[in-house]
Amino acid sequence: MNRPEIDARVPLIQEADLNHKIVLLRVDHNVVKKGGEIEDPYRIDASIGTLFHIVERGGRPILMTHVGRTRDKKTGQIKTGPDTSVAPVINYLERKLNTSFTIPELPVDPEWGIRGVGETLKPYIKELRDRRLGGLYLPNTRWFEGEEAKGDKRANLARDLAGLADVYVNDAFGSWQPHASTYDVTRNLPSYAGFLMQKELINLKRVLEPERPFVAVVAGSKYDTKIGPIKELYQKVDRLILGGVIYNTWLCAKYGIKVAGVEDSDIELAKGLVQEDEKAGKVVELPIVVEADAATGRAPGRFRNLAVKEFKAGRGYGYFLDAAPESFTSPAVAEVLSSARTFFVNAVMGFTPHYFEGSAAFYAAVTQNRRAQKLFGGGDTLQELRNLCPGLYLSALDDETYYFFTGGGTVLKAIEEGSPLGLDIIKALMENKAARPA
Repeated sequence: MNRPEIDARVPLIQEADLNHKIVLLRVDHNVVKKGGEIEDPYRIDASIGTLFHIVERGGRPILMTHVGRTRDKKTGQIKTGPDTSVAPVINYLERKLNTSFTIPELPVDPEWGIRGVGETLKPYIKELRDRRLGGLYLPNTRWFEGEEAKGDKRANLARDLAGLADVYVNDAFGSWQPHASTYDVTRNLPSYAGFLMQKELINLKRVLEPERPFVAVVAGSKYDTKIGPIKELYQKVDRLILGGVIYNTWLCAKYGIKVAGVEDSDIELAKGLVQEDEKAGKVVELPIVVEADAATGRAPGRFRNLAVKEFKAGRGYGYFLDAAPESFTSPAVAEVLSSARTFFVNAVMGFTPHYFEGSAAFYAAVTQNRRAQKLFGGGDTLQELRNLCPGLYLSALDDETYYFFTGGGTVLKAIEEGSPLGLDIIKALMENKAARPA
């Protein structure tokens, strides 16, 4: 067996004996949107290779994923509507694969969630072993008591889940947080990385050990949530492009201005990077931003282009809701984009859907660089690429110079850790392998 370029301490699914085994497969099918709609099935499609492998090798799969945020912020009660159900995922899989999956009927207490998993599922597991069921798909893991808890509840759920199966496979790269279904369960079953997880780890290496020049593009709505990854990225990149509120925060810190929607605490945090960049000069300024009177719709006459060079220290501005398309054809920015050999993109430039021209112009500029490796991460990033440039998105799926990560947050966490092996879910797999008899 030819092992891919992954650290030998990581156990791989192709090393597992799956014949006549029940396989508990954790996936990241968190793609259900409002009203139970699936706008982009990319994460589901990306995991199908692992599912095929399990069945081909004689295994019977039990799939599980989280879907959305299940706790109502006001009441604290668990929401069990179509927005947080796995039913749309199963409908998609059944159409795609021409097979059927069974969702066990488990009562969900609004306060505690699903309890007593092991006993309740025994009849289903027997039918699965007897091959009277093609596969099980458990309800939303965030409906289970203990999934995101600490202590005994979480340990109990992990043991209950492990008791359903003979083997555990983690293919949920986008679910990097150490929860019962992604982390603790590995203490109770032989555990392996699925094929999607392996692809993600291989391409993470391209981010952490890039061909240069290396250009990273990061955006977000809050600077403080990205400060750790940005600091680490800054050390690794040749050039850094910022977008969204993160870029607005940078501009406030550098030019001493105030921009609507940018918090003073974030500006203080950004000053450290501004000072560092005075020497290194890695941040690429987008020279024209779109200023608007309100962060809502796009009303005629209530937004305008504004040149960064015209900023006045101490002045207050409206909302900066996009980078103008002209920014990406300006000589300095165009040179950075055309000379790059590796891009990591976790960014939506504008306040979509009303302000999208900056993102579309940026994606088009990156595409013109035929030689560079283009590594895209994050659900929002992929969704906007698909919406704004559907032809590019579809062609990129078969273009070896592109790779779409299923979890942008996981990539940023790995960058912050300095290694994909620093992710808790990967450490759990390695510890499991190390503890098994040779």
